[in-house]
Amino acid sequence: MSDEFVLKTEDLTKHYGGVHALEGANFELKKGEHVAIMGDNGAGKSTFVRQITGVEQRTRGKISLYGEEVEFGGPLDAREAGIETVFQTLALADDLDVPDNLFLGREMTYWNWLGPFRFLDYKGMRQATIDGLNKTAVKIPNIRNTIRNMSGGQRQCVAIARTATFHSRLTIMDEPTAALGVQETAQVENIVRQLKEQGEPLILVSHNMRQVFDLVDRIVVFRRGRICANLDIKSGDYTGEDVVSYITGAKTGEEYMEHAL
Repeated sequence: MSDEFVLKTEDLTKHYGGVHALEGANFELKKGEHVAIMGDNGAGKSTFVRQITGVEQRTRGKISLYGEEVEFGGPLDAREAGIETVFQTLALADDLDVPDNLFLGREMTYWNWLGPFRFLDYKGMRQATIDGLNKTAVKIPNIRNTIRNMSGGQRQCVAIARTATFHSRLTIMDEPTAALGVQETAQVENIVRQLKEQGEPLILVSHNMRQVFDLVDRIVVFRRGRICANLDIKSGDYTGEDVVSYITGAKTGEEYMEHAL
């Protein structure tokens, strides 16, 4: 399989007993591409993300990362393979500062030759944190402040900067601006643009039509657990009304085959 594709799924399916939450999802993401996943609540978007990030185990299907088939036993396996995910819950520790959050579970150490006894490299982690924040143009006045004392926008930016710090092979953002104000949303969107300029691939799960048309190359629409549209919006052939038609089911079936990439 060609390594032209960052991520590729074939017949990806998830059943919860008799409930078919995801059925036969064939999805491709190319290097440097930014793709949005859209759909109504319960359409299968979050289920799809949970399968490719190892949060849940798929019922059947294949997942390939950079041309190699992968089997993730859990989220840590996906992270070690280079998939960094910013979930809606952010998964940040409120009582820790920025460096401690960025390196939580993968702390930098030195004197590792002492066997089980080693020392945390606080200086190295602080510098790597600053580099990660600079890479995404995130402005945090004091990285030693605890997450609890930061605004919603700053917290979201810290979660996103965590992906940049570890040079992710793929970044996934699940509704990154759903609970943010206008200024904080603009800051997060600027980070997405920075990642695009740096050629880093990204999957964006969003309900925000304006945001999607501004930020991504392609929209994949889920409906009732299936992919029903795959739209190259950079071509200028599609509008928000077209996307809504696929989300609501006004356009289905043969029209998907006509407009699929």
